[in-house]
Amino acid sequence: MLPDSNVPEGPMADKWENHKFNIKLVNPANKRRFTVLVVGSGLAGSSAAATLAELGYNVEVFTFHDSPRRAHSISAQGGINAAKNYRNDGDSVYRLFYDTVKGGDFRSREANVHRLAEVSVDIIDQCTAQGVPFAREYGGLLDNRSFGGAQVSRTFYARGQTGQQLLLGAYQQMMRQVGEGKVKLHTRMEMLELVTKDGEAKGIVCRNLTTGEITSHAGHAVVLATGGYGNVFYLSTNAMACNATAAWRAHRNGAYFANPCYTQIHPTCIPASDEFQSKLTLMSESLRNDGRIWVPRDPDETRPADQIPESDRYYYLEEKYPSFGNLVPRDVASRNAKTVVDQGQGVGPLKNGVYLDFADAINRDGKDKIEERYGNLFQMYERITGEDPYAVPMRIYPATHYTMGGLWVDYNLMTTIPGLYAAGEANFSDHGANRLGASALMQGLADGYFVLPYTIGDYLAPKLGEEPLSVDDPAFIQAEADVQGRIQRFLSIGGTRSPEHFHRELGKLVWEHIGMARDRNGLEKAITEIRALRDEFWADVRVLGESETLNSSIEKAGRVADFFELAELMARDALDREESCGGHFRVESQTEEGEAKRDDVNFANVSAWEWHDENTAQTKHIEQLDFVEVKPTQRSYK
Repeated sequence: MLPDSNVPEGPMADKWENHKFNIKLVNPANKRRFTVLVVGSGLAGSSAAATLAELGYNVEVFTFHDSPRRAHSISAQGGINAAKNYRNDGDSVYRLFYDTVKGGDFRSREANVHRLAEVSVDIIDQCTAQGVPFAREYGGLLDNRSFGGAQVSRTFYARGQTGQQLLLGAYQQMMRQVGEGKVKLHTRMEMLELVTKDGEAKGIVCRNLTTGEITSHAGHAVVLATGGYGNVFYLSTNAMACNATAAWRAHRNGAYFANPCYTQIHPTCIPASDEFQSKLTLMSESLRNDGRIWVPRDPDETRPADQIPESDRYYYLEEKYPSFGNLVPRDVASRNAKTVVDQGQGVGPLKNGVYLDFADAINRDGKDKIEERYGNLFQMYERITGEDPYAVPMRIYPATHYTMGGLWVDYNLMTTIPGLYAAGEANFSDHGANRLGASALMQGLADGYFVLPYTIGDYLAPKLGEEPLSVDDPAFIQAEADVQGRIQRFLSIGGTRSPEHFHRELGKLVWEHIGMARDRNGLEKAITEIRALRDEFWADVRVLGESETLNSSIEKAGRVADFFELAELMARDALDREESCGGHFRVESQTEEGEAKRDDVNFANVSAWEWHDENTAQTKHIEQLDFVEVKPTQRSYK
């Protein structure tokens, strides 16, 4: 059974404030007696580490990068949402809350979303005080732009590099604590096992990626801030090192995995140029503010884009969704792009894209203004494609980007394993079935700066005086042995194909059957074929080299092995959820107009899956979702 979600009683607007008052606290003198292990150094991890250390806790941070600054949060481009209402256009905490619940297609926990909207306003103040160079208006106020799923401008940004600037802000605060001796930083370390005893999280086992050394680390609590699992698709906008191993190791040790079928396809990526690419490049959603999306009406069109007259252009989002136009949410924009390409109206050498055209905006505002807003994005596009987006339209197509599923957490961000917390994209809690653009950075910083530092004390306070479990305890010794055994298993197979080969083949299966559109036959086929490919992997993977040294092949093999198990669970979850909602689109469940059709009677819930063993299917547990403030309706952006 699922534990209590710990959502506070009382009016929605008062839940978080009341909860902060009612949970247990650790006084400043006692915080130094506790050690917290933070795995991951992106926005959620760095902000949590910096804040916990500032409060007085002893913190250890683990990152598989050579520097925390290389965490994938640095790749976020377009902005961060906050309900400041600087534009005086009708925004508010409640409207941000409403847009997020609606954008997630009524599959998120209301209380968590409202808290996110509340603390969003504090995030901007915190980051501005840190020196994050947000764009400003002529009067000195921070500037805003629009993003999909909203009719107000609430997205704060730093050109097209918002994630980088926010991460540098959190990073510098964390490194200040490293200098103070309150944070111990471990670089080039990958968590390969969670250690539990008597049902509680006690520490982690890591492999040094440079030396191959296996080490154990103990703490009073463990925080996983390790991002999502989008690379299960192989081709995605994620950095190639992004993986699901830390979260999956936790799942195998008792942490329930929630809503794995909720994966987001970002509508604004550079289309693949051939089948040998290893990743895809994201073009910020902010470009949809000024770019108009269209395809030729005639599938046989051969003229260059600038020679196609307006009458022969199909601005499909503007025609179908006049109220939101090109700023519909990501799931809607992505499915519509897939539809027109499937109908033969795609553009580019492989006919696998749609146009994102800035000609009108350049004529209206001038090239200088567009360059000021998006210059680094345009430059990146030209370097990759060889095409000048000031002169010809960009070509874009949807690609796997973000995952809304993740480890199940309660209101305190604690998983089903006491003492184990999940923050940012690693948890499932705030986005439902579809994340609105510019909300990932908001959630990561909300969890790290403002939520976890309060709620972790509720677990730690009763443990005052307890020492962390000794790394000589049998629980650690067994965990280390399990890690060593797994590595030796990889090395002993001696097959003929690389881990990369199996990852690419897995990605093809997942994209084809668990991608933008899913149906029963495809999902059942996916489960069968994923299992067969997994068996082939364990029989024929070739991992070269040795374990006691730098060995990227070992790293890759471990991550791909976990992706196999995760991919099968994604298919099972998608097969079980016989409705369409947000990024989960079952072909069998759609309206006459081709929109997602929910089943609120049977599926207004969270699916949280419990691991048993490799030969037993996970058990599904249900958390019922109650919508008090925002009544579920058929989403409409027309």
